[in-house]
Amino acid sequence: MVLRILSVLFALAAIALLSFYLFSPSSAPVFLNYGSKNTNFTLNSMENSSLQFYPNMRYPDKKISYKISGCPLQRQNDMENAFELLSQKTVLNFYPVESEEEISVACSEDTLYEGNIFVAGEGGPINITTTENFNVILHGKILLLRESDCPSPNIATHELLHALGFEHSENKNNLMYNFTNCNQELGEDIPAKINEIYSTASLPDLTFEETSAEIDGRYIGAEVNIRNNGLKKSEEAELEVYADNSLVGSFNINQIGIGYGIQITFSNYKSSKTNPVEIKFVINSTFNELDKENNVLILKK
Repeated sequence: MVLRILSVLFALAAIALLSFYLFSPSSAPVFLNYGSKNTNFTLNSMENSSLQFYPNMRYPDKKISYKISGCPLQRQNDMENAFELLSQKTVLNFYPVESEEEISVACSEDTLYEGNIFVAGEGGPINITTTENFNVILHGKILLLRESDCPSPNIATHELLHALGFEHSENKNNLMYNFTNCNQELGEDIPAKINEIYSTASLPDLTFEETSAEIDGRYIGAEVNIRNNGLKKSEEAELEVYADNSLVGSFNINQIGIGYGIQITFSNYKSSKTNPVEIKFVINSTFNELDKENNVLILKK
């Protein structure tokens, strides 16, 4: 009886599990994929970071929420005018919210520091998630310590552009120069860069990363890593596993946040053929993605 119970427990342990378990080396044939990208989605400007702190910095959507707290009327008006100015010159649209804002605006010096550091001086991104094609800003902060005497809200616009990921310019006539004066202009390069980066739709993008599979006769085991390299949280999807085009099994993929990933590990799934030469993984999603061509991964001997 004891032996029978132990046998049942051993069989249950062999059933596929979602886990972070790593397989031990074995003599079975091993199929490997070391995270090579099989996507047609690229952004040509990924290497061009001359205007920004990091390449392709953007918020998840071109509609960006903000909240202004504790600012005198003049500085609040400057900030709202800066939002309006960029809305007119770019595809961005800013809107106020009461909480969970993407850009926080304050005017009090005791909000100068985030821990011991405030990124980019008086304005900048403070929460960034890196994906394959973007550095996604999830939260930015602006601190307005001075009021502008200029006809245009130069100081507020300067700090807003920092919060959008743009760094200082070496051109004294550019609005992003270290020191602000009323004669500086925004120019065309930054609005053009914003429009280029935000031309990519706010969609998820489920992609395969490091994945390996092993076969022992008819039994298949694998470790599959899937990441959301898109600009929006993904909905639920399904992973299907095929051996020589015969379905071996399927797994539910829960929602995945921007830049996050999951690992699906299974063992002892039975194939209809002995020693198949090809293992195929397919992500089935019913929602739009940036690129669905990267939803298929094929591993061969």
